[in-house]
Amino acid sequence: MKKIVILGGGTGISCLLSGLKMFPVDVTAIIAVSDNGSSTGQLKREFDIPAVGDVGQVLLSMANIDDDFKDLLSYRFTKESFLQNHPIKNILLTALIDLKGDLASATEYMCKLLNIKGTILPLTTEKVELIGEDEHGKEFLGEESVSQNVKHIKKLKYDHNVNVSKEVIEKIEEADLILLSSGSLYTSILPHLIVPDIKRAIKNSDAPIMYISNLVTQPGETDGYTVSDHIEKLNEHLEDRKVDIVIANDAEIDKEIVQKYSSLEKKDLVTLDSKKIDSLGVRLISDKIFSVEKGMIRHNAMKTAYLIFSYLMEGE
Repeated sequence: MKKIVILGGGTGISCLLSGLKMFPVDVTAIIAVSDNGSSTGQLKREFDIPAVGDVGQVLLSMANIDDDFKDLLSYRFTKESFLQNHPIKNILLTALIDLKGDLASATEYMCKLLNIKGTILPLTTEKVELIGEDEHGKEFLGEESVSQNVKHIKKLKYDHNVNVSKEVIEKIEEADLILLSSGSLYTSILPHLIVPDIKRAIKNSDAPIMYISNLVTQPGETDGYTVSDHIEKLNEHLEDRKVDIVIANDAEIDKEIVQKYSSLEKKDLVTLDSKKIDSLGVRLISDKIFSVEKGMIRHNAMKTAYLIFSYLMEGE
């Protein structure tokens, strides 16, 4: 069975994993843990733990449980109280960190509880903060601040040297395909690529690197970015390795929905610039990979996973 390692965090990787779990592949998801907003940020500060929110979201996307159980884990308290805005899954992971000793052990237990086929690993079990630095050395502390100031940021780093587990390194080095997930470029994907041990493991791996392109830009982060702009930013951080393949959308999206995104959310479609992609030496796999759910543009999880699986099976 082919081994896929996915680097990412948040909604982007969760959507992708919900499709990949339907195919006969051995999936390992390595999740960024530097978020500092909302429920995750509050728990992180109060309990001195890594961010649990993205890990919880990925656990749900990979879970093989009934809908009632999923609804329970997703339930977010709304009444004004000390529990307000906290989802059950975040509280469970926080409790398990206390019981099991660290986020990796807590995640492993949750994988068994949720009947997950595959492996979910936090990037690190330490509490870490993402820092952006501008050309004058001014620092923007935390994911939220980084996201709001990307246009000024010249360098990403963590508040201390990040320790990565032996299992994370082995999974990358043994992979048949390394996937850089869709999602927030600066706060979900690049946080993996600024860790020296991760870059070293990718360099030591023979696996091709595939990027799943975002469908729309992220306000303040990737305004005006094309597919090739995303690739070039990834290549800048990969250093010795480069993106080999990109999966991107080439189908037209309803103009009314596109206009709504542009006017209300300040998000534009990511332009597919095929010639520039080709000039970078990147193989382009393009298709209709989006779906519209309740007026929202999303990756079609099954179609995207099918294209990944088809690429893996080409050599068989």
